[in-house]
Amino acid sequence: MKPSETLVSNPWHFVRPALAEAYLQAFDLKLSSARGLFARRRMGKTEFLRRDLLPAAYERGYLVAYTDLWDSRLSPDSALVSALAESLEPQGIKAVLAKLGKPVRKIKASARLPGGVEGALEAELAAPDTDSGVALREVLRQLDRQKKALLLVIDEAQVLARADHGDFAHALRASLDIRKDRIKVIFAGSSETTLREMFARASEPFYNWAALEPFPLLGDEFVAFTIKLMNRMARNGLTIEQGQHAFEELHRTPEFFKRFVERYMLYQFDGEEAALEHTKASVFSDESFLWQWKGMHAADQAVITLLARGETDTHGAAALERMNALLGKPTTKNTVAHALRRLQAHNAVTRLAFGEYRIEDEAFAEWIRRHSLAKR
Repeated sequence: MKPSETLVSNPWHFVRPALAEAYLQAFDLKLSSARGLFARRRMGKTEFLRRDLLPAAYERGYLVAYTDLWDSRLSPDSALVSALAESLEPQGIKAVLAKLGKPVRKIKASARLPGGVEGALEAELAAPDTDSGVALREVLRQLDRQKKALLLVIDEAQVLARADHGDFAHALRASLDIRKDRIKVIFAGSSETTLREMFARASEPFYNWAALEPFPLLGDEFVAFTIKLMNRMARNGLTIEQGQHAFEELHRTPEFFKRFVERYMLYQFDGEEAALEHTKASVFSDESFLWQWKGMHAADQAVITLLARGETDTHGAAALERMNALLGKPTTKNTVAHALRRLQAHNAVTRLAFGEYRIEDEAFAEWIRRHSLAKR
């Protein structure tokens, strides 16, 4: 099945063929078989991988496999093996299931279920009596028989760094190591900190296995494309400058910008500023942020508040004084250090360099800024 056949056509998608081609050409050079990409959530990474990179790879002659491990955090092994199996022809899937003693007829009958055959296949592979190591070896054995190379895209790959998935991650690394000429891998994720640890720590299964780099973000060309398309449908069009203003106000987040465009299209006579204010109130006031906030230690709340306000030196005397004011009690550098470790462990904050940190989700950062202002 072509990767494009699993996606509904979307005229609002900003295609990036040159970027997709660049990644595939890098693999063609055979200097590396994997690369890691990171970008915060809602920045267009997944849309590019699924709508640009995978179709381009398919047209180039690759078998393609994609899985988003965030949706399968408890069982990434079954999700990944299922994605690999789905890249095979039907007879290959049957061979994998037969090896595992799984009922092929049950899979066929499950096509009416949510997720169709793919969902049923993953459910079978996730069954308690399924050995994920055996399943992985068998599906790779079937892939070894294919004439085509495979591009495997693992989205939210930082899930593999969890300690309880260590055995499977080691098995996956070993299996991919001996197939570098036939299987190319993109590790993508939203947690820069965890991805860096995956590839930089000697104790991690994927130590030194892929170069990690930031995913190129959408910018002015994306804004111009979206505004031009919108103006074909809108009774009252917007200028590129108005679109760029909204994009900046929404912290250059493509998903939020699309929400702004949708709001404007539905309520054009209210004007673009009303659409922008409605969008900002919506995306930066999510109830989930309050739940996330309440689940933090008081010291974590204080530290992340300083980061949201643009504080860079969280260990300096001035920062400690502000921490004292926020907590209402004396604070030490150890308090800050422990808070930063907890925030990183929960993927709330990423470390950019020594002493330099950033909140992972810009929407959460904006919510914190608004929340802290409201309390003053």
